[in-house]
Amino acid sequence: MMYWNGGWAWMAFMPLLWIALIGLAVCAVLRLTQGPPGGPTHRSHGWEGDKQRETPEQILDRRYASGEIDTDTYTEAREHLASHRPRPQ
Repeated sequence: MMYWNGGWAWMAFMPLLWIALIGLAVCAVLRLTQGPPGGPTHRSHGWEGDKQRETPEQILDRRYASGEIDTDTYTEAREHLASHRPRPQ
């Protein structure tokens, strides 16, 4: 009869344990299949919008438009980018 003492507690605990284990397994699979945060997988799911990666010129234009940089800095940076742009082959 000692075997049945506390048996009801195990019957209540075991479903909770299985739910927790299944939840951990699902979380692990999702983490492994999604890749690093901010990677292409996240963008394809729309979590960061469908925004494509900005070019250096677009970043410069955005920063100039928002007032982060002045006209002289913008002009110098544009010239620098134009002179260091890879040549098409």
